[in-house]
Amino acid sequence: MLQIPYLKENRDWAIEQFKKRSIDAADTIDQVLMLDEKRKLTQQELDSQLAEANNLAKQIGDLFKSGNAAEANKLKSKTSSLKESSHILKEQLQQIEDEQKELLYLLPNVPNELVPFGKCDTDNKIVEVHGHPVTFDFDAKPHWDLAKQFDLIDFELGVKIAGAGFPVYKNQGAKLQRALINFFLDEADLAGYSEVIPPHMVNEASGIGTGQLPDKEGQMYHVGIDDLYLIPTAEVPITNIYRDVILKESDFPIKNCGYTPCFRREAGSYGKDVRGLNRLHQFDKVEIVQIAHPSKSYEALDGMVKHVASLLEKLGLHYRIALLCGGDLGFTSAITYDFEVYSAAQDKWLEVSSVSNFETFQANRLKLRFKNEAGKSEYAHTLNGSALALPRILAAILENYQMENGIRIPEVLVPYTKFENIN
Repeated sequence: MLQIPYLKENRDWAIEQFKKRSIDAADTIDQVLMLDEKRKLTQQELDSQLAEANNLAKQIGDLFKSGNAAEANKLKSKTSSLKESSHILKEQLQQIEDEQKELLYLLPNVPNELVPFGKCDTDNKIVEVHGHPVTFDFDAKPHWDLAKQFDLIDFELGVKIAGAGFPVYKNQGAKLQRALINFFLDEADLAGYSEVIPPHMVNEASGIGTGQLPDKEGQMYHVGIDDLYLIPTAEVPITNIYRDVILKESDFPIKNCGYTPCFRREAGSYGKDVRGLNRLHQFDKVEIVQIAHPSKSYEALDGMVKHVASLLEKLGLHYRIALLCGGDLGFTSAITYDFEVYSAAQDKWLEVSSVSNFETFQANRLKLRFKNEAGKSEYAHTLNGSALALPRILAAILENYQMENGIRIPEVLVPYTKFENIN
């Protein structure tokens, strides 16, 4: 959530930056600022009445002590009127604050100045390409055919048990999935990330804290009877560890990682792009999260991007990095780099990671602050990245490492899988 002082000081700049998202935010920002002036005036009037009521209470006490009960009772009627008026002002103040908060919830994060203009993913800026596409001297198969041929993943069985988008991993497919999870966690540990195993459900406050709620796109699974939400990513519970926390500057940087299953409704997804592992309702992911000092958060972002790149290089996958344009930027993000691996069998790029800096947007919602050198409270910066999301990585490995009569395992995973080939 954007801070009101920030919008006051940077109104014109923020409106211009929102154009990168194809959003005309001028009216909303002006309404927020108008309500803030109204809030201030109402608060001043309320404070004045409360001060007057306190002063009268003191006078009434003094009058009773001096035996002047008649005069004291006259003043008591005035305090009753002030109490009623103050109660009305408190209700008005709450209504103004609620209306202001609802408007702020509608505003996404302001894109960083590095974010390019654009409407959709075709306008994203490719900033790096690593490696070359794999070539085959036989007809390459997509991962769903390979999964069936070698009995690695059963999509039909998943439909029977839960529905489309809930695959069942089997045999060497299950072992390869587990190997990837352990490899990613070990690499995060080597990079200085402390592992946590968070809950797979969160309450409403946690969803609001990281910006998933209010759920504008209907992507979260809601357990209505308990009013809990299945997590769409480990970012949500891990970042919420620091909700309502005041840190010290010496605490930075805070680096956490965690493996969780992730749940997304993926409402409106259909067609060939969702076939096999390309788009699921339940999938596994290792997430890295950082809480950083504002002056160091872009240095932290660069480090996270390098970490994800190192994972893909160790897996021997051809990848590229895209700087997302404003139209493709997530609601809470100030800047995002997407990693995509090339699927030779599908002849397409598959997104496998997003690494984002949210600056103070989440921290404001979370009330995640730190004491600076002057002893004043400031909001921290939050960052997160997939390191990595499993489905499309697994798909890319199956497709790019396929042989005419089997599938090779990337060398770095062999100590985890305990086998070198699938055949």
